[in-house]
Amino acid sequence: MSDIKDEIILRGLKENNLKNVDLNIPKEKMIVFTGLSGSGKSSVVFDTLATESRRQMTLNYPLYVRNQMPRYERPHADLVQNVSPVVVVEQRAIGGNSRSTVGTYMDIHPLIRLLFSRIGKPSIGSANDFSSQSSFGRCPECGGFGEVIAPDLNKLIDFDKSLRDYAIRFKPLSPSGWQGRWMMTGGLFDPDKPIKDYSEENRQLLLYGPPKGEKVYAPFHTKNGPQDHEWDGLLPRFTRLYINRDLSKLKEVSQDDVLAVSTQVLCPTCQGSGLNPKVLDCRINGLNIAEYDQLELTELLVNLTKIKDPMGESIALQAIPHIKQLIEMGLGYLSLARKMGTLSGGEAQRVKIARHLGSSLNNLTYIFDEPSAGLHLEEVDMLIQMLKSIKAQHNTVIVIEHNLSVIKAADEIIEMGPGAGVNGGEVVYQGKLEGLKNSPTALALDHKLEINKNPRELKSYFTIKRASNNNLKDISVNIPKNVLVSICGVSGSGKSSLMLEAFTKKYPETIMVEQGSIGISNRSTLATYMGIMDDIRSIFSKETGHPAGLFSFNSLGACPVCKGKGVITPDVAFADPVNISCEACGGTRYSDKALSYRYQDKNIVEILDLTIDEASHYFKMPKIIKRVNMLKDVGLGYLTLGQTTSSLSGGEIQRLKLASHLQKEGQIYLLDEPSLGLHTKDNGILLDVFQNLVNRGNSVIIIEHNLHFIAASDWVIELGPGGGKQGGQIIFEGTPEEMLTAVTLTAKWLKA
Repeated sequence: MSDIKDEIILRGLKENNLKNVDLNIPKEKMIVFTGLSGSGKSSVVFDTLATESRRQMTLNYPLYVRNQMPRYERPHADLVQNVSPVVVVEQRAIGGNSRSTVGTYMDIHPLIRLLFSRIGKPSIGSANDFSSQSSFGRCPECGGFGEVIAPDLNKLIDFDKSLRDYAIRFKPLSPSGWQGRWMMTGGLFDPDKPIKDYSEENRQLLLYGPPKGEKVYAPFHTKNGPQDHEWDGLLPRFTRLYINRDLSKLKEVSQDDVLAVSTQVLCPTCQGSGLNPKVLDCRINGLNIAEYDQLELTELLVNLTKIKDPMGESIALQAIPHIKQLIEMGLGYLSLARKMGTLSGGEAQRVKIARHLGSSLNNLTYIFDEPSAGLHLEEVDMLIQMLKSIKAQHNTVIVIEHNLSVIKAADEIIEMGPGAGVNGGEVVYQGKLEGLKNSPTALALDHKLEINKNPRELKSYFTIKRASNNNLKDISVNIPKNVLVSICGVSGSGKSSLMLEAFTKKYPETIMVEQGSIGISNRSTLATYMGIMDDIRSIFSKETGHPAGLFSFNSLGACPVCKGKGVITPDVAFADPVNISCEACGGTRYSDKALSYRYQDKNIVEILDLTIDEASHYFKMPKIIKRVNMLKDVGLGYLTLGQTTSSLSGGEIQRLKLASHLQKEGQIYLLDEPSLGLHTKDNGILLDVFQNLVNRGNSVIIIEHNLHFIAASDWVIELGPGGGKQGGQIIFEGTPEEMLTAVTLTAKWLKA
């Protein structure tokens, strides 16, 4: 019996666009799934293999436990056999909880708290008391958030104006409110003198009130004559009345009004740690827990290895492997306190992977969704070594990937295709790298970089002066307008800080296309997302004389049996959930009445089944044609109008977001890694979109690691030289051709 090959057997796969696919996937190998965006990779790996593994895993638990667990529907497949338990590392951003840090996400922080509670001096109760979320541990001033809202003088006051000219830019304290009138008539301040011309003493009195221990009164004129009121200073008054009070009880002002003249500052009591001063007194080798949290991981490792107390040492030994894992992945410059939400795409991706690497379980199937996302080519090698080390522990590694270096490192390549959407869903090739011929991926592997030898002329610039967000070292930069600009550099070098923060703050009109997902629901379709569904319904309404709601499956037109869902989910008690196509409407979601009306020979469902390419010839209305053409421009012509956004791949969502913004001219487009989720063949389509945008008078700036995009740009700016503290500087500005003679990490790969 022992000569049976151990492999995962998949037969008759029909999820989404899969056309009855059969596959045998060898175990304990590194398998890369590739193919055009939308070709069916995720349908095989996530929707079939991972879902079935998870579904079978839950069957091992008793029913009352299963009722508390996520429920998985049986995938559309004839046979799924020999699956092992799966660990999925997805591309999705890590939960955006504002309190989530590297330390909490990696489960290192609880160990550090335990360490302080056991060996910190002076000793404090339990490990829980070292948390800013416990009633004892939290700072009394900021409630554990580490930041307080304080009035921002420069937003609140225009020093060039007088009180009467509305120097105070906050309505309740301006001349239109009683407090503003009292300031002007109380005799303490000259209402017609600009604030900047006040004497130092008078300005202090206006802003901060009288010195400590003194009181000052000013008459307030009422219909019963003047009454003396105590003047306490503008900032103390603003803080007392509008920051420390429940604003929902105040009619004349909203939270947004207050935030417009405020700023978030580090809490002065706890210095941003969110911890009680008593907790901060407790130290190990001279450092308190907040200082431990701020250490770079490399320094933290040194401190933990110095602990000699037997109890402390045993706790430190549990934290050390996780910290080493992060350092080995090139993240030694992060600290435990670093908020997960502030990590760049490449940093977050590696933290996620590191979290799974500490496990000593084997015979698992690890599934990675584009793990190279956000990584510089220099860092991809490190990623490949890491994937191989997971495989070496007798695990199967399945990777969905477009990165050519990762594809080359695979033991076996499975390419899906030949096209995308309805034109995909088949296995084009399975085997070793050498055998790959004439497919989109084979052509991509042979593709030579074309360096842009004739960049556009630079005429004018966006300027950023002395940016110091996060790790930026006070940098100033000129970014040319009306050309294609690439911003590159290793992950953590400061690209996002420069562009997504400093740049957009100075140029708030920028149209940003970020990496995050779009609102995805099974009722949201391409037509609704692009804002043309209402127009399609009104065309039907005009044609038939019936209300537009009749042509919506969320309204009057819904099938009465399934309420417009298209499927019936019967209550199956303990069994796997089952979605059965609704027999009444045949899964179309519409009522018979709605389907009985036609426009140009088609009913509403037949129109939603048109592909984007077909729709561009079918409709006459200019607005619909314009928007449909935007989808064609970004290479999504193969999708249908009625396709749900929940069924789209990552690369398709990225391009859909771009298409929804393509409506204007003379704009600034800023895209965060537009190549994400795209096959090299699709990159060409996207590059054409960018070049057309620039030709039509827009500025296009992309944050990108992909060499095809960098080589085709008119201007390249590289940040570095490293990540974290080692980054934050501009190490190259110039054309792609000039980059070939530069000595930077991106230049090294461009030459290669």
